[in-house]
Amino acid sequence: MSSSLATVEIKVNGVIQPRVVEPRTTLVDFLREHLGLTGTHVGCEHGICGACSVLLEGDPVRSCCMFAVQADGLSVTTVEGLAPQRGCLSRIQDAFCETHALQCGYCTPGMLVACHALVDRTPHPDEAQIRDAIGGNLCRCTGYQQIVDAVKLATSPGYEVRGNSEAQGLPPGHTGIPGVANG
Repeated sequence: MSSSLATVEIKVNGVIQPRVVEPRTTLVDFLREHLGLTGTHVGCEHGICGACSVLLEGDPVRSCCMFAVQADGLSVTTVEGLAPQRGCLSRIQDAFCETHALQCGYCTPGMLVACHALVDRTPHPDEAQIRDAIGGNLCRCTGYQQIVDAVKLATSPGYEVRGNSEAQGLPPGHTGIPGVANG
């Protein structure tokens, strides 16, 4: 039995990634195995848990439920692409740290993707909107309250990402991560 291959060009985190894949390759497997972007987790492989969530053209999708060939010519943002630059944290990522919104960390990439998508659409969401946005993601550790608190903190007026960004040569509002080249 011969397996046909497909050529795809998917813009991932701002970079066009041409690859040859089997048509049955899921988007999550493409990201993890072909590109080495392992921040997107494989959980249930049925689209229920949300661990594999990525942004497709700015909308959250379950990357285990679609094939890489379906994303051909489209833009995908993974958890690795949410930060403003390598070595920096986004406001939501920083607020997750501040409110202890991550524990085991398995749901964290999907939760961050869902929260970023929400805040992009609704810059100052209320608690009901936050809970609705993360409702499709399962977390067994936090009880969700810390995640809600993180989004509320990140979107509150005057919230600044921790760290002295200017002293590190970073844009205002961004923080460097110790031990990482922050430039």
